[in-house]
Amino acid sequence: MSILVAKTKEQIKEIIKNAAIKAMASGELTDAELTDFTIEEPANREHGDYAVNAAMAWAKLFRKAPRQIAEILLSNADFEGSYVKSSEIAGPGFINFFLADSYYADILLDVEAKGADYGKSDYGKGKKVLVEFVSANPTGPMHIGNARGGALGDCLAAVMSSAGYYTEREFYINDAGNQINKFGLSLSLRYQQLYADGIEMPEDSYHGEDIINHAKAFAEINGDRFMCVDEETRRKALVEFALPKNIQGLKDDLLKYRIEYNTWFRESTLHQNGEALRIIELLKQSGHTYTEEDALWFKATDFGCDKDFVLVRANGVPTYVVPDIAYHYNKLVTRGFDKAIDILGADHHGYVPRLKAALTALGVDADRLDVVLMQMVRLVKDGEVIKASKRSGKAITLVTLLEEIPIDAARFFFNLREPNSHFDFDLDLAVNESNSNPVYYVQYAYARICSIIRNLEAEGICRRACTADELSLLTAKEERELIVHLAALTDEIVTSAKLYDPAHITHYVSELATKFHKFYSACRVKGESEELMQARLALCAATATVIKNVLDMMKITAPEKM
Repeated sequence: MSILVAKTKEQIKEIIKNAAIKAMASGELTDAELTDFTIEEPANREHGDYAVNAAMAWAKLFRKAPRQIAEILLSNADFEGSYVKSSEIAGPGFINFFLADSYYADILLDVEAKGADYGKSDYGKGKKVLVEFVSANPTGPMHIGNARGGALGDCLAAVMSSAGYYTEREFYINDAGNQINKFGLSLSLRYQQLYADGIEMPEDSYHGEDIINHAKAFAEINGDRFMCVDEETRRKALVEFALPKNIQGLKDDLLKYRIEYNTWFRESTLHQNGEALRIIELLKQSGHTYTEEDALWFKATDFGCDKDFVLVRANGVPTYVVPDIAYHYNKLVTRGFDKAIDILGADHHGYVPRLKAALTALGVDADRLDVVLMQMVRLVKDGEVIKASKRSGKAITLVTLLEEIPIDAARFFFNLREPNSHFDFDLDLAVNESNSNPVYYVQYAYARICSIIRNLEAEGICRRACTADELSLLTAKEERELIVHLAALTDEIVTSAKLYDPAHITHYVSELATKFHKFYSACRVKGESEELMQARLALCAATATVIKNVLDMMKITAPEKM
């Protein structure tokens, strides 16, 4: 929570505790060791800014009715030097606190003082966090699921950073293993089809247009000379030609999507530097492996998994899980990140326990690995779901999506729902320039504030710094609700970081836009006294600062004109 909010809650806590100590000293309450109690914000702020349940929590402690305890506490309460203006007892014994005007003024002064840093905190204490997301196979273009994972992962990394973690972004390139073998096979067959008849593509090979284009480009340079070489040589040459182009394509497409990574980590390095083989040896040494039918198995059932799994096949070739274990061991041990966060598709739910089991066997705290499982996305246009097949090569790619809709809309929409919820992406709504489009609605609020300030400046009315007394004039219900919402930004960022759910930030800024529009409809800026006009201008400016801070975090533009 913001320093101001935390300070206020601490003041209320001390008021209650000191009142209880004073009452015990005078004999109004029996001596007892005070237990904890909660301080909450009432749903209806007309009932107070904060509500305390101490009287109920201490009913057994003091052997009195909660309302009687509440009356004793308030008779001994001292509000001097705090933001508390008054209090009252509600219901069976809740104590409601009302804050002074200076509290609201100080929130706005805090926003103005911190500017672009408003909302940031040291909650994470600088712990090192690595967020790995997208990590699409480099054997073809990125699809719609990668588009959701990209927006989610990038925004989550920004949230973690704002919450006080040292955060890095990483893309894991699967440039080894079965998918690369399949990539080589598909390229080889498409290449041979250019020079020979009767060559067919197996059902499980890659059928995309990109494979055909790579084969043609390779042939333009090399002609048919690779028709006369052995299959392994032909595949190797084609993969070495096409794979770097695909990887560069991934980088270019993600950059268009405003995503930049600290590291592009290649799976092949784990094989080249021996880390993958070392993991096998370490797992053997752990005592949790066994050999059956010439294959090496890991006893995952020792760690609560439903079944064991193979590490090394009977032919001596490690399974795909070995480099995955080595990769996460590299993150958490070799590179020393305190936390590794993976954004994965929901189809990986069975994979996660096995990975954590292996890490535990290696002596790594598996709780240092957190996995966000992301559900599927369906594209909807004209009320109909757009169907596409990845295998046929007609999957909807990230690039084709961004040709249809603005990047701002894509990044905002994909963070509208929590990751584990299914999501229908409405293409018509995403391009709709009206208040029914949530990203347009938020951007319009920011542009409207800029317009208000710009128009007043054109009339010779310039915004200036306000005193706390001037800001204390903002007492209307709509003004107070807007200010309270501004104060909640830090809490929302921390909550998003705790839950790995940037949707909290998206909802926060959407609600902020709504509260601003309500304020602007109810409270005139121009035509009031100089002091009130300047105070309302300060509230507008603070709202603009917070909207921009959130949109910047999400890498969404904050337009000054629309």
